[in-house]
Amino acid sequence: MTSLPAFALLHGGGQGSWVWAETVRALEAQGARVLALDVPGCGVKRGQDVSALDTDAIATELLADIAAAGLSDVVLVGHSLAGAILPLMAAAVPKSFRRLVYLTCTAPLRGRSFLDQMGSGLHGENGDEVGWPVDPKTHPLEQRYRAMFCNDMTGKEAEAFLAKLGFDHWPTDVFLRTDWHYDHLEAIPSTYIICERDQSLPPAWQQRFATRLHCGHIVRIDAGHQAMNTQPDVLAGLLMAEAEA
Repeated sequence: MTSLPAFALLHGGGQGSWVWAETVRALEAQGARVLALDVPGCGVKRGQDVSALDTDAIATELLADIAAAGLSDVVLVGHSLAGAILPLMAAAVPKSFRRLVYLTCTAPLRGRSFLDQMGSGLHGENGDEVGWPVDPKTHPLEQRYRAMFCNDMTGKEAEAFLAKLGFDHWPTDVFLRTDWHYDHLEAIPSTYIICERDQSLPPAWQQRFATRLHCGHIVRIDAGHQAMNTQPDVLAGLLMAEAEA
C-alpha cells in the first residue's frame, strides 16, 4: 500500500463534484490525495449529451478518469445514488480499490429500478419502498430538496446549498436500470457510513442497503444526507480511518 491514501469521491444524484469541496480540503489537509469525480452531465461535465449513455458506460468513464489522474490503491467513496455505480466499477477492476466506502448510498433490489425503490409515498407507508420526507405530489421541488438535504443545515447554509442544485443531470438509464448485481462485492473490503439524521434515506433503509452491498464494516455519523457539507472534518476523519482499516 502507498504511504498516503488516495481517494476518489463520487457525488450523488442531482449534484456534482462541487459537493465534495469541503471534504476534499479536509482530506488534503491530512496528506491524502483526492480526486472528486463527475458523472457525465454533472459538474465539470455539464452540458454533455447523455441521453444515450448507459450505466455501464458511466462506470467505464469514471474508471478512465481515475487512471488519468494517476491514482492507484484507491479508496472509492460514493454518496447516495453513487451506490448504483460503485458496484459496476468494482466489478470491472476488482483489485484496483483499497476499499469501497458507501456514504448513505442506495442499492435497489435486482428487478427494481431506483425510482421503484424510492416509490411515491411517504417514509414508512410501504415497507418495500424508501418513500419521501414530504409528499412529492403536493410539495414543490425546492421544498422536497430542503426536507431531504437540509435538515441539519442553518438557514443560510440551506439557501446556499439549494442555489447550487438544478444544474447537474445524471443519465436517465441510472434511474431506470433494474439488473443490479451485488454478490461480487463480498470479496471487496467495504464500509457503509450511516448518516443518522438523514431525511432522504432513513437509517433503517441505509442498514438494509449496507447488507445488500455486503459491507463488512458499518460506521455512523451524526449528520443528515449531506454529511460532506455539514460535517466535512468528521467525515474526512472517518474516511482516513477506513483507508487504513
